[in-house]
Amino acid sequence: MGSGMRPQRGAAPKEFGAGAPSRRPSHLYGMEGLTKIDDLGQPRVVIVGGGFGGLALAQALAGAPVQVVLIDKHNYYTFQPLLYQVATAGLAPDAIVAPFRKTLGRQPNFYFRLAEVQSIDATAQVVETSIGLLRYDYLVLATGATANYFGDAEMQRHAIALKSVGDALELRNTVLANFEQALQMGDMEKINSLLDFVIVGGGPTGVEMAGALSELRAHVFPKDYRELDFKEMDIHVVQSGPVLLKGMSAEASAQALQDLRDLGVQVWLDARVKSYDGYTATLNTGQRLVTRTLIWAAGVTGAPVAGLAPACLLPGNRYQVDDYNRVAGYDNVFAIGDIAAMKNLAYPEGHPQVAQPAIQQGNLLGNNLMRLLKGQPMKPFVYADKGTMATIGRNRAVADIRLFGREYHLRGFIAWLAWCFVHVMALVNFRSRIAVAFTWAWNYWSQDKGLRYIIGRVRAAPAVDAGATADKAIV
Repeated sequence: MGSGMRPQRGAAPKEFGAGAPSRRPSHLYGMEGLTKIDDLGQPRVVIVGGGFGGLALAQALAGAPVQVVLIDKHNYYTFQPLLYQVATAGLAPDAIVAPFRKTLGRQPNFYFRLAEVQSIDATAQVVETSIGLLRYDYLVLATGATANYFGDAEMQRHAIALKSVGDALELRNTVLANFEQALQMGDMEKINSLLDFVIVGGGPTGVEMAGALSELRAHVFPKDYRELDFKEMDIHVVQSGPVLLKGMSAEASAQALQDLRDLGVQVWLDARVKSYDGYTATLNTGQRLVTRTLIWAAGVTGAPVAGLAPACLLPGNRYQVDDYNRVAGYDNVFAIGDIAAMKNLAYPEGHPQVAQPAIQQGNLLGNNLMRLLKGQPMKPFVYADKGTMATIGRNRAVADIRLFGREYHLRGFIAWLAWCFVHVMALVNFRSRIAVAFTWAWNYWSQDKGLRYIIGRVRAAPAVDAGATADKAIV
């Protein structure tokens, strides 16, 4: 029997898959420490994290004879691929989020708790959260990933990543606040530091962010800030590898590079940012880029929860899982999405940390849990790769689409239309689809992005000694 299972009191041990696992004796934890939640007398599936995988799993278990408990530190689901549009004033935050209780509230077996999971006791089948202890029969970790700064504490302190709505709003506020500050300055280097951007990472997030900023520079910012010369606004993309959009076709990578350069974006290939002090980004080539706004899109690392055996955690902070998404060494603890590393011949490092593997794993795991309750064997996960897309701006996009056993490479206007359609349809509710489609249509027609508000947190720029910057090049 695996380390996550214990036999029912007074009964012989039951093999996993022959029905629901046994309930934990209440004396293991004082009842006063338990989270207040109804016990339906059914197997309880606790899902930690309500991203793509967690939401798909909860929806897949609708109507199943289980109690579904979702735990998340936010009370809403976020459609992360469009965070950059919130950051660049293209969409309102509520267009890409959906409250869990509204989205899943019609499921009679669904319960939600706003909390953070602090640790797992797999022997007692209990998770410790910020609001108390919670028993589980099946535990599913869908905690996703967070920005990976590769141990650079100074970079983490000064850079802005895009992993949440709060990050996107902070970036939007900071950009606009920097421009307001630039109006009051006379020193050209300091003005440039407020106008220029460095984006670290040439994946979809970095490419899409650079394209969106270039459109703002061309059509929006000059109207809002007539006193500033936006010919001085530089946008840099720093990519550690030889191509942009690694993982996409060579045609897509080359087209994205050409499109960005046509838009006036400076792309640095085979380059890395060695350090960033909040004012100067120094590359491994020796080049120094002066900016108050460095956007980090260079990589992610898993967000594991304390309590499981260290042996099941692989480099990159991803849990080692088998073909059924079971965490190595446990019978009733699963991991899906970015936090899971299912290594096989096709994916020796695990599946890509994008939406589709998480959604597909969530859907299959829901089906497999129902099969377990019926005493049936689970089905192994096989990833159906549907392709990858990225937009570079108005009428500019690239797409590698896999359809009916064939691969299609799209670019330009048709790829841009395909990108828009796929992203609108991927939103979780009808209201969001209508809101996003209407907003994009208006933005396309007007070449304007009207959500230029400074509301909430602004990233404070470090003070700069005017005498200490004389030797710093402006690029």
